[in-house]
Amino acid sequence: MKKIPTKADVRKALQAEVQAYIASGGSVKQVPAGQSGKDATQPEHRTLREIFTGPKQERTPLDHVVAELQSRRQSVSSAKPKVKKRPKKKVIYDDFGEPLRTVWVEE
Repeated sequence: MKKIPTKADVRKALQAEVQAYIASGGSVKQVPAGQSGKDATQPEHRTLREIFTGPKQERTPLDHVVAELQSRRQSVSSAKPKVKKRPKKKVIYDDFGEPLRTVWVEE
């Protein structure tokens, strides 16, 4: 089973990548606190607030699909499989109540 990396492991790996990047000649620009890393020119994903407060959308009626699925389910459930009876083990006792042997009996 694969070990799930801890936060410390992730931090170490990230720090190692940054050090390797700097060692290969890269540079890191300092970003002021509070500035977003999102690109303002790219469209953003819809947030939950927008989804639930947006205009109501029309739904596609699928009544015919539901009816077909229910009819299939009813046709399958009406055909019940035959239950095969399995033989059972029966103990044969003597006159004193002591077990003599076991036999398989189909009932």
